[in-house]
Amino acid sequence: MKFNLFSRYVIVGVLNTLIHWGTFAIFFEQGLPQSLSNLIAFCTAVTFSFFVNARWTFNSEATPMRYVMYVVFMGIVALAVGYCADNLKVSPVATLVFFSATSLVCGFAYSKYIVFREEK
Repeated sequence: MKFNLFSRYVIVGVLNTLIHWGTFAIFFEQGLPQSLSNLIAFCTAVTFSFFVNARWTFNSEATPMRYVMYVVFMGIVALAVGYCADNLKVSPVATLVFFSATSLVCGFAYSKYIVFREEK
């Protein structure tokens, strides 16, 4: 079966989301705030998604610089979403849903046009 670029990113994103949500739940249940739980969950899941997306989605080399670029950008998004959720007293499930949607769109655009862009 042949998948287009975005479909591959979505498949990896679903697996990444399962990893992220599970990790978030573990740390939040242990008493950590949403901002920190979300950041830890992201860092856990991002390694999986970075390497799978580099190889399978974008057919690109997974370099340390690309990894740092991706993790820093998306980590800021994760922390910002969690920070806003803490301040607005949003439910953890809403935080996860919002972050998952936001990271799918922002992460794809950032990956395609910046991190894994094709050299000309």
